[in-house]
Amino acid sequence: MKKRIYADNAATTKLDTDALEAMKPFLTEEYSNASQPYSFARPAKKAISEARGIIAACIGAEPEEIYFTSGGTESDNWAIKGSAFSNESKLAIITSQIEHHAVLNACAAIERLGYPVDYLPVSDEGIVQPELLNRYINDRTGLVSVMLANNEIGTIEPIAELARIAHKHGALFHTDAVQAVGHIPIDVKALGVDMLSASAHKFNGMKGSGFLYIRKDADICSYVDGGAQESGKRAGTENVAAIVAMAVALRKNCEHMEVNAQKLCKLEEILLAGLSSAGIDYRRNGSSNRVPGNVNISIKGVDGEMLLHRLDLKGICISTGSACDSVNTRVSHVVEAIGVPDEYANGTIRISFGTDNDEDDAAVIAKTLIDIIIR
Repeated sequence: MKKRIYADNAATTKLDTDALEAMKPFLTEEYSNASQPYSFARPAKKAISEARGIIAACIGAEPEEIYFTSGGTESDNWAIKGSAFSNESKLAIITSQIEHHAVLNACAAIERLGYPVDYLPVSDEGIVQPELLNRYINDRTGLVSVMLANNEIGTIEPIAELARIAHKHGALFHTDAVQAVGHIPIDVKALGVDMLSASAHKFNGMKGSGFLYIRKDADICSYVDGGAQESGKRAGTENVAAIVAMAVALRKNCEHMEVNAQKLCKLEEILLAGLSSAGIDYRRNGSSNRVPGNVNISIKGVDGEMLLHRLDLKGICISTGSACDSVNTRVSHVVEAIGVPDEYANGTIRISFGTDNDEDDAAVIAKTLIDIIIR
């Protein structure tokens, strides 16, 4: 059987083995509901508390500022809708044109309720310019939401500067950090953000788990009503096993972050050098300041969907920058926003390496792409 090469780690990552082992007891032995008062519930309650402390330390937060959710999508929705519903005098929201759909669609839902939303354009590198935010923001703005790192092109945004502008106008600042947490150093205090979203399955944790950092004195209402879990702000019986796994996976990624980044950058170099040496006409999208391992390229005169499926037949998993239906091929909103020329845009693919990839993987992907494009 041929080896499968998985290079779509920006979509999801493999569950870390240590995280898997850490969660097992809470599935089979310590399976109690952590909210119950009897002694059987204490190990689960303690595990949640310890996980909260570990995660907080990884991003420079306080434990009581970490709220467990079902993932980045819920966290984004909570940040946007929870802040909108908290302050009737500050109804306006500002976000960017290249946000994940968890943010864009949450903002669209708010718009349908009458909340004004501005969508900031970006530079050709996918950067939200602080001076542009200065132009759009006013004293009616209640929330600014700009992602820390873009999921398609990897560009890292100037969050600290953007947050300062938001605070100058009395607005809260939220960042979708789903692609960044566990991959680049993060200190919420240094960034100056009021809220930060994360999803465990992007850093080798379990799918269906994540968290929202909420600064202590940030005014945001609860998102899910019911029980008193998560300090009364997010009801629902806690997924103890997934929470424990998330903490283990995040701490491990943070401890090995520098080494991991060096490895991923090396894989990028091998891939791109192979394409360039074969004379492939491509452009790399995004800023030079990007998340390690994210390689988004637009190849002239080819179809990205075709490349995805041809690579799949050869056991290689990547993603593409366009979405096909039965009639049209639609270029992604990010590719459109950064102004990739038409002759390149349809040939956009994203190769996102992870720590399980090696140099042979990068070389094989390059060679396979060359064979498909040239022959």
